[in-house]
Amino acid sequence: MRQDITYGQYLGLKELLGCQQPLTGEHDELLFVILHQTMELWMKQTLHEIDAAQAEIRAGNLVPAYKNLARVSRIQAVMTQTWDILSTMTPADYLNFRAALGTSSGFQSAQFRTLEYRLGIKDPMFLRFQPEGSDERRAMEDAFAAPTLYDDVLAQLAKAGFDIPRSAYERPAGTPYAESEAVEAAWLAVYRDVETHWPFYQLAEKLIDLDDALLVWRHKHVVTVERIIGRKRGTGGTDGVSYLQQTLTRRAFPEIWSLRTKL
Repeated sequence: MRQDITYGQYLGLKELLGCQQPLTGEHDELLFVILHQTMELWMKQTLHEIDAAQAEIRAGNLVPAYKNLARVSRIQAVMTQTWDILSTMTPADYLNFRAALGTSSGFQSAQFRTLEYRLGIKDPMFLRFQPEGSDERRAMEDAFAAPTLYDDVLAQLAKAGFDIPRSAYERPAGTPYAESEAVEAAWLAVYRDVETHWPFYQLAEKLIDLDDALLVWRHKHVVTVERIIGRKRGTGGTDGVSYLQQTLTRRAFPEIWSLRTKL
């Protein structure tokens, strides 16, 4: 054990606390910066946990992956609560420094888009916001081309004897997932015989916890943005609230949602 390292050194606090560089003298800009930097830190941990979960699932170790996925949904809950802090900033407060943001926007977050790609929500449009050859672009490209978390889960369902077409979990790189009646039927079988298929049943519930938490985060984001800027266009050129509302229809694990209607 090292005896010469301090708390501040271990955490790199000098560097970390030096990362906040507001561009104006407005009081609320520091909150805006810290909130978004904190979100990025939590997304880094989320990607770390999904890496671990996918490794376990690919190895056929479903139960150990529960911990990683449960941690992700709890991180998402903390991120959702963060919007409540931002909502203490009034429209007038935000307008005092909004112009300093230029065209920067959370819309351009490489980590968030990497997370979406890892979950199977793959839209190549977002690649263009990162410079060719940058670390951020490479991370996004790798996630875009790689099997998703859901692909790995479906591969294990197939390996366990469920009638899952190979095309459901082995697709050309970057091809978005298409809902499948066969996949829904497999999940229905799991939910109709929970005792026999307990590991898959619990895994499915962990996945829907994650998807649910992401939807709640998106919804709270929409409400907070509308509260602060109304229906103005976003700083990154998006339609603001209108664009964000469209994201509420996205599901990473669609059949785990749809099976509930037929159960």
